[in-house]
Amino acid sequence: MEQNSINNICIIGTGYVGLVAGACLADMGNRVICVDKDSAKINGLKKGIVPIFEPGLEELINSNTKENRLEFSFDIEESVQRSDVCFIAVGTPEKEDGSVELSYVYDAAVSIAKAMNGYKLIVNKSTVPVGTAEKIYDIINKNTKYSFDIVSNPEFLKQGNAVEDFLSPDRIIIGSNSEKALKIMQEIYAPFFRLGNRIITMDLKSAEMAKYAANAFLATKISFMNEIANLCEKVGADIECVRQGMSSDMRIGNKFLFSGIGFGGSCFPKDIQALINMGNKNGLDMHIISAVEKTNKLQKSLFIKKITDKYGLDLSGKTFAVWGLAFKPKTNDMRNAPSVTIIRELLQKGAKIQVYDPKAMETAKAYFSNQVIYKDNSYDALKNADALLLLTEWNEFRRPDFDRIKDSLKTPVIFDGRNQYNRNILEKKGFSYYSIGHI
Repeated sequence: MEQNSINNICIIGTGYVGLVAGACLADMGNRVICVDKDSAKINGLKKGIVPIFEPGLEELINSNTKENRLEFSFDIEESVQRSDVCFIAVGTPEKEDGSVELSYVYDAAVSIAKAMNGYKLIVNKSTVPVGTAEKIYDIINKNTKYSFDIVSNPEFLKQGNAVEDFLSPDRIIIGSNSEKALKIMQEIYAPFFRLGNRIITMDLKSAEMAKYAANAFLATKISFMNEIANLCEKVGADIECVRQGMSSDMRIGNKFLFSGIGFGGSCFPKDIQALINMGNKNGLDMHIISAVEKTNKLQKSLFIKKITDKYGLDLSGKTFAVWGLAFKPKTNDMRNAPSVTIIRELLQKGAKIQVYDPKAMETAKAYFSNQVIYKDNSYDALKNADALLLLTEWNEFRRPDFDRIKDSLKTPVIFDGRNQYNRNILEKKGFSYYSIGHI
């Protein structure tokens, strides 16, 4: 592939990372094929049906498809042969023992190797344990006669802001032992850094570890604040005041310092388990990371305890309105969402649950089926409920009509799992208000 030529790229895997990467790379003028074995998903994408909600993604896919820069295929052999650079963006789910399921990555490597018709740059974007790139190299080397290079290029996308993160990244990490591969990757990412180069190059293993270390550190900040919030409740301090005092220290910063019911999603819980597992395999106890996981699980239990402390362990006859099901705002993803754990526990205790989420209502049906009552809007969910549970901090929940909430509920009670509301205002309006870490 000549420098400064148009890059022909295939993305193997049309999940969250693959679709965002494919659409954004196409938007920068590359010719991109997103390939997947799931023919139903591919046929849907060809018709403009995007299987995930991510702000800006559908528009980006449609515009680049129209301009013939982006296409979708379930023919991996043809896609590889038409491409110079092959990104692996398949799922790496967690196994029962906490280790990472790598069969999808290895299957993709075999498929690439058998389809190769010349030099290929293989870029792994899936989150994988340290040392996986070397195994990918061995697999491809055994199945092809052509030359190739391997790159580790971990993603740092925040769901709900992934398109913007990809188009305007704060850094790009490229791990490779090949100067040729590094030059090609720098060319691919150059359009994303017109105001300054923030590409960081390193060896393969360090790039693989960087992804895990970043996610684990962010998760640690969340669990740390939740533990401090729990102590605040015991000693009579206010976690919001504590947060403001901490975040004014430039060494600490103000990101990921909000207390609540814990983190979820497809990355943090899985990556923490993977680090613990990697430590175990190498004879190392990951004390801090293990404590992060334990604290995160505890946080959901403590929120449920607030409810049972008020109503008793038997919640039969009680109805709760739930606002927010996705693990975070601006996504319909419910993987490891705190809402799933909390709602299931309340159902087991006999409660009736009425739910509303701006984007995750269809997703929720796969988790709860007909066990909960689905409502068309947030205020309908309040009708005849004994209390409101705020579980996801969507913008539309930030400044609701509290008078309307009070009139709709049977009793004016709010359990705020995201510390969104002002206790003084609510108590003046006659609410009983329960939050995390507040006096």
